[in-house]
Amino acid sequence: MDHIGRGFRKFMNQPNVSEQYENMIRSVLADPEVHTFLETNKKTITQEMISNSYSKLHEFVQEKRKLTRGEMGQNPGYQPELALNAGYIDVVYVPDQATIKREREKELRSRINSINISKEARKATMEQFVQTEERLDVLSEAFDFIEAYADSPGSFHQGLYIHGPFGVGKTYLLGAIAYELSLKGHVTTLMHYPTFTQEMKAAISDNSVPEKLDLIKKSAILMLDDIGAEINSTWVRDEILGVILQHRMQEHLPTFFTSNLTFSELEQHLRIGNRGDDEPIKAKRLMERVRFLAKEVQMTGKNRRLKG
Repeated sequence: MDHIGRGFRKFMNQPNVSEQYENMIRSVLADPEVHTFLETNKKTITQEMISNSYSKLHEFVQEKRKLTRGEMGQNPGYQPELALNAGYIDVVYVPDQATIKREREKELRSRINSINISKEARKATMEQFVQTEERLDVLSEAFDFIEAYADSPGSFHQGLYIHGPFGVGKTYLLGAIAYELSLKGHVTTLMHYPTFTQEMKAAISDNSVPEKLDLIKKSAILMLDDIGAEINSTWVRDEILGVILQHRMQEHLPTFFTSNLTFSELEQHLRIGNRGDDEPIKAKRLMERVRFLAKEVQMTGKNRRLKG
């Protein structure tokens, strides 16, 4: 940040610069913001302080003029301001509005733990969610949850089980809900459930299943994307999904799901394990927990992944 100051000193060491120097000083001191700063602090600032700070005043004016012309300053994303520092006038750089907005967005997105979720869903917002007539019911349910949870986060709020065809925007809507909740200070875990089940199988080898499962089941707000698309196995059903649902039901933790399957179809999916055993009671027990945690809502519309 000191290269302007070094350039100033180099300029001062050149011969026959007196007239140019005086003109430059007059120009710097005539700058409206410099003049206002000196007037505001005239009880503190001495002439000696001003003389010793000409290079900093020059830096401030030059950087400000660059930004006015639309050029990149020496510290992109930040704008110069004058400040008093240990007996002289200094230039400090503060974030501009675009940087503040970008950092704010980054902080908000950090409240969403996205695991194996598409880039589009990670950046989703309600403003960009296409509000067609067939989406009005699910949107209404989503906003009802957001408002109710924001008003009383300590109470139990039933999440949503959003089912419908491929590509209608179910995952995107989860991302948008998570973002709306982040605006209100809440942390959400949004993950692709089939990928998670594969990772849990792999975690058996290093004995990390309990630790990873604990983090997921205790998430403040959990969103399981694409449930029913996983390869069902007795172990995944009973030791992973069953443990997650049981804990969240007992602790009254908000839980969302997306699926291509209705409640009835998901129950059929859960009946048959990898060994071919038909276990309707276990499937029904799991579905009781799903129904307790989430309200079934259908989402229809055209497949937005298809172009044309």
